[in-house]
Amino acid sequence: MLPRSGDVLHVTRAASVQFLRPITFRVIRAHDWPTYDGWVWLDGYELNATGDAVNRRSIFVQSAGLCQLQAAPAPRTGAVHTRRTVVPTPVRVG
Repeated sequence: MLPRSGDVLHVTRAASVQFLRPITFRVIRAHDWPTYDGWVWLDGYELNATGDAVNRRSIFVQSAGLCQLQAAPAPRTGAVHTRRTVVPTPVRVG
């Protein structure tokens, strides 16, 4: 499983021995840096029990050891929003 931006993960000792105490982690990005087979660098935020970000971290983990708690929302497709043009109006001075 390669995490995507927005995924919320439960990171335990199964992902890396550094996580003796499991953390909840929201992914910002998964780097495509060359690493050992099955390992990945992730940037993101450690979350507290209420889901608030408490620490920004970069972690090096085995992707097979990650447990996904919440998937990132699917990208929106279909509706195209256009910007309205603003027509300048004369400014009254005096």
